[in-house]
Amino acid sequence: MHRRKLLVGVALAGVLVVLGYGQAALQNAAVAEGVQAPVFEVDPLWPKPLPNHWVLGSAIGVGVDSRDHVFVIHRRNSFNQRTETGAAADPPTSDCCIPAPNILEFDPLGNLVGHWGGPGDGYDWPSSNHGLTIDHKDNLWIGGNGRGDAHVLKFTRDGKFLMQIGKPGQPVDSNSTDHFGRVAKISFDASANEAYLADGYANKRVVVIDADSGEFKRYWGAYGNKPDDTSLGRYDPDQPRAQQFRNPVHCAEPSNDGLVYVCDRVNDRIQVFKTDGTYVDEVLIAPQTLGDGSTWDIAFSRDPEQTYLYLADGKNMKVYIMDRKGLEILTSFGGGGRQPGQFFAVHSIATDSKGNIFTTETYEGKRVQKFVYKGLGTVTARDQGPPWPK
Repeated sequence: MHRRKLLVGVALAGVLVVLGYGQAALQNAAVAEGVQAPVFEVDPLWPKPLPNHWVLGSAIGVGVDSRDHVFVIHRRNSFNQRTETGAAADPPTSDCCIPAPNILEFDPLGNLVGHWGGPGDGYDWPSSNHGLTIDHKDNLWIGGNGRGDAHVLKFTRDGKFLMQIGKPGQPVDSNSTDHFGRVAKISFDASANEAYLADGYANKRVVVIDADSGEFKRYWGAYGNKPDDTSLGRYDPDQPRAQQFRNPVHCAEPSNDGLVYVCDRVNDRIQVFKTDGTYVDEVLIAPQTLGDGSTWDIAFSRDPEQTYLYLADGKNMKVYIMDRKGLEILTSFGGGGRQPGQFFAVHSIATDSKGNIFTTETYEGKRVQKFVYKGLGTVTARDQGPPWPK
């Protein structure tokens, strides 16, 4: 029996060695082939400290306007008052801290230059605001994933209310043409003046509307199927691929060449469609990921071809750099932690005109980070870890 265990142990060790060599060979092949990918370094000094003892809560949206100003949205109700916001208690229990306004605007240097948001006249602020995106006319759009949030809001970048589409308190209905179901994020096709809604945390679909009027134009589910609100239960990587989206449908990003990349978050996949909803392709990302899933948000590189796709994976706490057309992961950066360049639930991602990446973190992450674009470089590691300045 002892001899048998010894032989089994030696065999397992041999398998591990072979697998190790295989992995090393694959990595070396990537290096030998000179695979190129964008290189980033975290800027640990961006943004600058907030005034007034303000602090960020769960940060669930980030967008960049035409001036490279960065807008961040967070949840003011996501704090533990005893440990985080004693200055906001009644009576105050400490000198610090106070929840910052819902929406913060930073200039390229990281200075806070604007702030607004929250309930106001003429619109219904979401019970749990979610996502922030800036359209081709520099207007800000937000959704909501709270109970009863069935609408989206549109503002100017200085906070003037422009439009509400839908109204709260509507039932789940992925085939409705007058309201939504807890929208995660809105993205835009400037050439068609259309908004794409990841709809979302209650409904299971992508919706396309006119960006000026809010008129419904079309919608679809996974693989281009008609959406079905039947519960699929928990994701199981050993089961056949689900023919419908699971909640949440977390992003729907149109590219310049007429494709739409959809984050089917809990199903650990990106599905690609034509703008009319015709299914094109899909890729699984870390398909053994359970719970919150691996595909949280997408941004594209800023070259005209949008060569690279950046994917935020909040569960595995990293950002993947992918070949957009080939849907191939080239490398990743980040890893779990609270230091600059690490992540705790990286939730949203955006790029500016210089190719820099901005991310926000939800749950207990509660921050925004900037990753400076340093040009293209040869891939040397599948997982880079924190991209600390050299």
